[in-house]
Parts: sequence; structure tokens; C-alpha cells
Amino acid sequence: MEKKLDPQHLDLVTLARDAIGLKGEGHLPDWSRLAEEQVSGSLLAGPVLWQLQGRSVNQAGGTNQIWLDVQAEVNLPMQCQRCLGPVLQTVVAKRAFRFVADEATAALLDDESEEDVLVISRDFDALALIEDELILSLPLVPLHAACPETVPMAAVDPEFEAAAERPNPFGVLAGLKTKPSD
Repeated sequence: MEKKLDPQHLDLVTLARDAIGLKGEGHLPDWSRLAEEQVSGSLLAGPVLWQLQGRSVNQAGGTNQIWLDVQAEVNLPMQCQRCLGPVLQTVVAKRAFRFVADEATAALLDDESEEDVLVISRDFDALALIEDELILSLPLVPLHAACPETVPMAAVDPEFEAAAERPNPFGVLAGLKTKPSD
């Protein structure tokens, strides 16, 4: 009998020991924090595609390390920071996490290594982790490759130009100072 695994309540030890992979697809409204990042308009967000792979890495003279490989992707409508119009951005997250027994070990290893270290749980919410990773992968400045409309890149103020043509009042004072008095 095959056991159905719930990505919101994963037993990470079993997932890693049995090298189980999961994949799925979710609708953006189900990912509330990620959905807040989209702009409304004519562009529609795509589904959130995700994939998980548990693995166990043998350690010489110790217990096996528990790892979870996470991949996720979504097409998210965002606001182009150049033309301020909607732009469909493909947001991709891909990361591997090592799991340890407690917070103290996680803090120690997190400071010492480049690895992403989390505390293991037998009831782990992988979908929340996927949402976190997609949010962290959002572009800082979403832009079109080429904006659909020409965007003015210079500001011209006619009043500023007219003011530059008027005589400088300090120039007139300087002229008074140099004239000899009668």
C-alpha cells in the first residue's frame, strides 16, 4: 500500500531515508504572501510549480545528514520599474537545505558554513518553505527587457529653461560694485 505524503505535514526523516520526491502545482491565491507581490491588470499569474527531493548523505562515524532539495517556479505579474506597466516575471527558486536536530546546532552550523541549515521536524510544512523561497527570489527591480512604450529618460522643465535666460541678479550687483563713484 502506497502512503500519500502531504507536503504541509512531511516526515523529513522518512522522506530523506527513502529518497522520496514530490512535485505539485498550486494556484497563486493559495499562496497569500506571494500573491500580495503581484499587480492587478491584464496579465495573469501562472501556477506555482514545485518539486521536492529528500536525500540522506552518509557521514563517516556519525549519523546520516538529512537534506531536502527544493525547486519552484511561478510567472508573476509585477510592475515594471521603468515604464510602470505590468510585466510578467518568471520567479525561480532552487535551494538545498540541510536539517539538524536542534536550534543551537542550526545556529552554529549556519554561522560556520555556506549551507542553509534548518531544524528537523516530523511535521514539516514544505509549502511554506517553498513560498518563502519564491518571495526571497523575487527580482529587486522588475523590468521589461524592452518596454512596450517609449519611456522619457530626461526631464525638461520649461520654467527652468526660462529662468536660466534671465539676467542673474547677483551679476547686476557685481557690476555696481566695480563702477567708480562720481
